[in-house]
Amino acid sequence: MQVPTLVWILTVVGIVGLLAFDFFFHVRKAHTPSLKESASWSAIYVGIALLFGVGTLIFGGVEMGTEYFAGYVTEKALSVDNLFVFLIIMASFRVPRADQQKVLLFGIIFSLIARTAFIFLGAALINSFSWVFYIFGLILLLTAGNLLRPNSHDDDSDGLVVRLAKKFLPASSHYDGDKLFTVENGKRVLTPMLLVMVAIGGTDILFALDSIPAIFGLTQNVFIVFTATAFSLMGLRQLFFLIDGLLDRLIYLSYGLAAVLGFIGVKLVLHALHENTLPFINDGEHFNVFEISTSASLLVILGVLTVTVLASVFSPKGRAKNAVSGAKRHATDYLDLNYETDLAERDRIFTKMVSEEEMLRALPEKYKRLIRNETEFMDLLRRAHAEHDKAIERETQR
Repeated sequence: MQVPTLVWILTVVGIVGLLAFDFFFHVRKAHTPSLKESASWSAIYVGIALLFGVGTLIFGGVEMGTEYFAGYVTEKALSVDNLFVFLIIMASFRVPRADQQKVLLFGIIFSLIARTAFIFLGAALINSFSWVFYIFGLILLLTAGNLLRPNSHDDDSDGLVVRLAKKFLPASSHYDGDKLFTVENGKRVLTPMLLVMVAIGGTDILFALDSIPAIFGLTQNVFIVFTATAFSLMGLRQLFFLIDGLLDRLIYLSYGLAAVLGFIGVKLVLHALHENTLPFINDGEHFNVFEISTSASLLVILGVLTVTVLASVFSPKGRAKNAVSGAKRHATDYLDLNYETDLAERDRIFTKMVSEEEMLRALPEKYKRLIRNETEFMDLLRRAHAEHDKAIERETQR
């Protein structure tokens, strides 16, 4: 279906407007969003994406609407996986919590620009060379295999983009709020804020190499590819603050995404065989192969992701990782507090940490043994307890 130019213009204006609203009303003033704020705006952005999908169903037809929802769900799931890497990168650069919003919004904008370029490049290749489906399918199958590697995210913090950013863009060792440049020893220098933005922007380009072939495996309608990709990125910043404490608990997400990407990769290869024109394959003749419909793809994707999330959330290992990440986060927050901070605030954070420690003690022995071996984590908890004892002592001496 040919999408009118006016619809394209209104859609692009609407997306740019949402990004501008996000910056001026949420990001420009540095702050750490509350759980309520993150949940509310995440729901709003998901609601906008779903309403757009309903509009696509009504005005574009069932096939176009199904393609949009299949693409949106796939891209959203890949975006959540990308949050793991963002979290690692920002931890590597020690980005202050209140300034992480600006970094994430920059990453979303850069990602949207980069993926739009890839979308139109991919569409041009598909229109000119049907064999590109073989390449897209191979990329997804290789990516699926890579996701099955144990600890597939562990090396991301020292990835190529991060190393290059640190090597060729030397900067001051400290942040100056959310500024990109600062004055140090009378000289204007970069801040780590600019470095982390470069690192995340460069990583986004690598993500696009996976996500764009994935959605082209579900639809070749450029408008659907663009809008599903754009709306999957909208609200990603709020989602980060909503689920960053739960990311570690989604222990089977990589397996679920590997299954989804592998499935779409096979779908692309089947489509490539059906459209085959390569002379060294079947003498350039098409293959009469079974092709997977978009509606069947949507059901498979939803099914795999549902099973993945449920298995992660309800598994003992998932509960253990969630308790560890929560205790680690609250211990770090507590140690970062200024000693003059209100004692009630200190107690609130400390109480959460203690509650998570109790959850860890209630775990089966095999998980407790693993936790005891994490010397850095155990030392962090001990330092938080020691600091709390000092805070109480200072308060009683007043």
